[in-house]
Amino acid sequence: MSNEDLFGNNPLQGVKLEQVVSELVDQYGWELLHAYLQLNCFKNNPDIKSAVKFLRKTQWAQDKVENFYLYRLKNLPKPDDVQYELPPRDRVIPEGDKPGEPCELSFSDAKRIQAKKEAKDRARTRKQRSNASNPWGN
Repeated sequence: MSNEDLFGNNPLQGVKLEQVVSELVDQYGWELLHAYLQLNCFKNNPDIKSAVKFLRKTQWAQDKVENFYLYRLKNLPKPDDVQYELPPRDRVIPEGDKPGEPCELSFSDAKRIQAKKEAKDRARTRKQRSNASNPWGN
């Protein structure tokens, strides 16, 4: 099976990062992107050229934006655990999964998601701090 067969269904295949950012900004705007992704390149003097420059230098941020593109703008089903470990551009999208309509996003939903992430992070940190000699995580 060739790479084209494997990755042909991935909406990121053959799409430049600048086009990804442009489509996201056209659909959602800078403020909503910042609310969901919490990246300062979308808040402080945002423009496509500087955002793309930052994202090219920062792989974790680029992955975050590309995930958002795939699963919010293109509205694809969430990947399984194996595919989730791969960078977004390397994921194999199942043949039957086609891009859908962009998700409807709101600032209130962004705040709810952010609070949920912070609670998970606090729980994860608390769990990491606790061990056999210090079960309370102090």
